[in-house]
Amino acid sequence: MPRTTIQDLLDAGVHFGHLKRKWNPAMAPYIFMEKEGIHIIDLQKTQAKLEEASTALKQIAKSGRKVLFVATKKQAKDIVSEQVKRVNMPYVTERWPGGMLTNFPTIRKAVKKMSSIDKMATDGTYDNLSKREKLQIARQRAKLEKNLGSIADLTRLPAAMFIVDIHKEHIAVHEARRLNIPIFAMVDTNSDPNLVDFPIPANDDASKSISLILELICNAMLEGLEERKMEREKEADTGDRKGKKEEKAEEAEEVDEEFEEAREKRSAARKALSLKAPAKKGVAIEIEEEEVEETGEAAEEDKV
Repeated sequence: MPRTTIQDLLDAGVHFGHLKRKWNPAMAPYIFMEKEGIHIIDLQKTQAKLEEASTALKQIAKSGRKVLFVATKKQAKDIVSEQVKRVNMPYVTERWPGGMLTNFPTIRKAVKKMSSIDKMATDGTYDNLSKREKLQIARQRAKLEKNLGSIADLTRLPAAMFIVDIHKEHIAVHEARRLNIPIFAMVDTNSDPNLVDFPIPANDDASKSISLILELICNAMLEGLEERKMEREKEADTGDRKGKKEEKAEEAEEVDEEFEEAREKRSAARKALSLKAPAKKGVAIEIEEEEVEETGEAAEEDKV
């Protein structure tokens, strides 16, 4: 069953494209018609592509890997930060820092610097600084937080990227393609869908359209995260059961060993009885036989 209906996409204005004179010919397969000089996107293809992208992102989230969301447009910033926080994924809503992917170690150094400033505030080093130094560090920390705060937990290159408006985020697209990182994106009629691995033909300017697409994508990723959590709990439960089963097996083996040992003693005692004269040592023999029988019965009870 599709995650959304054509009517939902229509109500959100997903079908509105750009002016005809601004179109990219590569978007021709996704254009339904032209009306009053504006291209109309084929929502059936949008629905199919959205389902395909949602399924792929769900699997990525289920595997525990990270997806980097990029949207620096004014109408998309708040929507992205609000939706993506639900799935605990990194995102960039301010200016794209050039070389963020291709020069990732340098970006990680900047993030570590932000962490070191936070450490100064906790260990008391910050209190020993002058007022001017405190002000400089505070400004530096605020700048780093604004540009890199949302990717502080990104310790390695992301498994995929989701971009709103690849025409505007062309630098991010170029870096991802250079590193062979899969790209998921909302693609409007003025963009080239061939630059994206999973294009979603949609209006990337209207806030309602962006909000609907991102909500559906994040819901799919939440499903993947929930399935991952359930699988881990199931594995942990299976491991506990396996451990208990092994403990019971070990206890049974110990009982079996005791029983076998008692049987050997009993057979040895019977053999000794057959060799000895019963007239002279009858009492001792009876006592020894009773002890062996008691040992065997105790072992049998332990086994039961």
